[in-house]
Amino acid sequence: MTISADTRRRFALATALRGAFMLLAGLYAVIWPAEALTIMVLAGGILLLVDGVLGLWSLTFGGGKSGNYWFDVISNVLSLVLGVLILISPLLATILTVSFMAAMVGIIALVVGVMQIVVITRERDHYARIWPVVLSGISYVLLGLVFLFFPLISASIGVIIGGVLLIMFSFGLFGWAWRLYKRSKTV
Repeated sequence: MTISADTRRRFALATALRGAFMLLAGLYAVIWPAEALTIMVLAGGILLLVDGVLGLWSLTFGGGKSGNYWFDVISNVLSLVLGVLILISPLLATILTVSFMAAMVGIIALVVGVMQIVVITRERDHYARIWPVVLSGISYVLLGLVFLFFPLISASIGVIIGGVLLIMFSFGLFGWAWRLYKRSKTV
């Protein structure tokens, strides 16, 4: 099936718009990391809430059972609870501070990392390579420790690094959009 030149130009425009949004978000994160962190925390709360609900639904009604049933239940419940706490935190701003939220993220990362390491080492006979999962668990543990000991600094630096990455990715999207546009002229 051939794609018309008009459709290719629309693909190029959509890709350029994605790049523009990514560039603006990256610049916002680099220039105003605290405000970007607030927006990211709220968006993350929504994602965690949806992930927890869909994960629990999948375990109970969707047939999404794995060999680690209780690990899946616990991780989905933690995701759900953390998502709810993040979304209600503006109402409880005097009780739930950024440090408390960072500590919660740190504790959850520690729990998930330790659970990954324990489960994969117990069931190592079922896997060809356990090192990727062990390294992932160790990464979660290290991330949890960083959030526990340096909550505000780690969050701000993470936002700035994320902003720089968004800016870099936006230039890649601009290049891809330009190539798509040039291809649309040759059709």
